[in-house]
Amino acid sequence: LKGVDGNYYSLDSLKGQNGLLVMFICNHCPYVKAIIKDLVDDVKSLENLGIKSVGIMSNDVKNYPDDSFENMISFSKLNNFSFPYLIDETQSVAKKYNAVCTPDFFGYNSSLELQYRGRIRELKELKPVRSGDSDLLNAMRMVAQTGKGPKDQVPSMGCNIKWLNN
Repeated sequence: LKGVDGNYYSLDSLKGQNGLLVMFICNHCPYVKAIIKDLVDDVKSLENLGIKSVGIMSNDVKNYPDDSFENMISFSKLNNFSFPYLIDETQSVAKKYNAVCTPDFFGYNSSLELQYRGRIRELKELKPVRSGDSDLLNAMRMVAQTGKGPKDQVPSMGCNIKWLNN
């Protein structure tokens, strides 16, 4: 997939020593906007644990122009993304992952086995509830240390992926 930096990325090029966090996000979703600062901070913490991260935008940009590639570039700069932000124009990647919303998180161990499919943290009226580290950071810290994710996982909430009308 093509990144906002103009480079193309494959799964192998993205994997970290201790795992990979795949995040389906977009520019316009109020849920993504509510958690974006936490997300950027968590990704930086995960990098120090040997877990790399990637953001993928799979929405229909024709009907949702706020999610255009040009706007992805602006959104990533505005929020100081330290991770590749990729466009999934055909939505084939979102379909392979069975991604359903933005944000949707898939945390993999070093063998690329899915260990976490949960939220970043609790939201109340689109405001992050700050009580300790995020669910996502705690889960991925566990994955980095043990190769396994937590037993209890709370699903992510967000806007549905805007599918193409093919």
